[in-house]
Amino acid sequence: MTGVEAPGPARIEDVIAAEGMFVSTSVGTSMLPLIRDRRDTIIVTPPSGRLRKYDVALYRRGDRYILHRVVEVLPGGYVICGDNCLAREYDITDANVIGVLTGLYRGDRQVDLGGIGYRAYARIWVLLYPVRALWKRVRAKLGAIRRRLR
Repeated sequence: MTGVEAPGPARIEDVIAAEGMFVSTSVGTSMLPLIRDRRDTIIVTPPSGRLRKYDVALYRRGDRYILHRVVEVLPGGYVICGDNCLAREYDITDANVIGVLTGLYRGDRQVDLGGIGYRAYARIWVLLYPVRALWKRVRAKLGAIRRRLR
């Protein structure tokens, strides 16, 4: 899971409420290749209404903060999955959502989240989920077979 580094004793929800945004580096690999572990800077702001498909939501599961992509919008919530994950989460509601990714910096370079390149990436990445899932499973099986043969 890609999470975010907690801002000390304050909760992220409190920071967003007070400042209107939350800026941090992400932690984890679940949003690779888009967001790199402890290398990229994210900007999260409060959602303005319901999330849309392809938005990257910051939500809370228990005491953990998770940053994953919305892959389907349902009447009562969302189906959410990390770009580098196989498991989809079906029980995320608006009450779980703290914010939405509105800014991303890879080093000093800002990623244009409204640009055609990013929008194409998000759509293609979600569209190719079945192929990526199959590839990850096949690769894992081949690795297991290879380890047994050693």
